[in-house]
Amino acid sequence: MKLTINGDVKEIKDGVSLPELLIIENVEQPDMVSVQLNDEFVRQDEHKSITLKDGDEINFLYFMGGGA
Repeated sequence: MKLTINGDVKEIKDGVSLPELLIIENVEQPDMVSVQLNDEFVRQDEHKSITLKDGDEINFLYFMGGGA
């Protein structure tokens, strides 16, 4: 199936769950990343229940601290 991940179209095997995609995409510290699925934020406690479908758009959003 084709997924758009952070703006890039990628071919991923069918039936992948959101936690599996985090592993496939080598997301470091998955507990610290926010996920958008088709423009909707997904709560951390919902990740395990989501199976991705062909055409889904996923964005991983990393928050960084900073300042002077």
